Amino acid sequence: MTSKKKTGFVYHTDYLKHDTGAHNPERPERLQVCIEALQAADFWEDLSRIEATPATFEQLCYTHIQGHVNRVKELCENGFPLDYDTPTSPVSYDVACLSTGGILRIADAVMTDNVSNAFALIRPPGHHATPNRSMGFCLFNNVAIAARYLQREHGVDRVAIIDWDVHHGNGTQDIFYDDPSVFFFSAHQVPLYPGTGMPNETGTGGAVGTTLNVPMRPGSEPSNYIEAFQNTLKPALLDFSPDFLIISAGFDAHRLDPLASINMTAAGFASLTDILCEIAAETCDGRLISALEGGYDLKGLSESVVAHVERLMAHA
Repeated sequence: MTSKKKTGFVYHTDYLKHDTGAHNPERPERLQVCIEALQAADFWEDLSRIEATPATFEQLCYTHIQGHVNRVKELCENGFPLDYDTPTSPVSYDVACLSTGGILRIADAVMTDNVSNAFALIRPPGHHATPNRSMGFCLFNNVAIAARYLQREHGVDRVAIIDWDVHHGNGTQDIFYDDPSVFFFSAHQVPLYPGTGMPNETGTGGAVGTTLNVPMRPGSEPSNYIEAFQNTLKPALLDFSPDFLIISAGFDAHRLDPLASINMTAAGFASLTDILCEIAAETCDGRLISALEGGYDLKGLSESVVAHVERLMAHA
């Protein structure tokens, strides 16, 4: 009898070195409180630790143009901001490579059957980064690079990316908008930054229908999210039949978060995790990874991360 596989987990203390300044919501304390909360959980010792290693320049260019990657490196080395709310420090490029590399390593672990599923506690986040622009706290698009990595280096055919961050994942949508091999779903507050993600944004050319946006009204409750995932996302995913699921796991839809007006809870995120794990079990032998995006209230974020990881472990 084979032993039960585990949930993989990646984190690196160097993620704390990306210095965004004293007043930026995307700050190192976000990861510090999450690590403390996970270490205090009774399942901490049961997580399978995975070592983060940096993504290569070539891997960053799976979704970003070379000139953009070079520009980010140069601006970071000089400590220049990438846009008005995306500050950098001299080590930010290296940390961003390690952040992207963290999700690539958990993708490897799932594809080689070392773990059933996995979570990457990484920063900086990535889902706003487009092929040629860093924005919204994001340097490189971690989940998009992971999708391309799975396709190019592991031979995966169809990848689905599910983004429940309260802000629309405009960068991820842009990268795959004309690609029928990657399904992108986003449930996000409207109106809110960055102002994209309307229902009529469904893809282009042969990829029409592989982008699915579900705007959420301010004040939406967990039940509204659960309904959208069960009644809108699930049938679409079953029809797409992905070979791998990736979650852009932003927890800034939490009711305590200062940057939004949604009433999600840690229990609500746990329910969404259950739904996606069940879909993954039905469509792709449970192959699923998750990477941190937003979440800026420290209590709401840490409680939600613990709830999310606990449910991943329940489905491992």
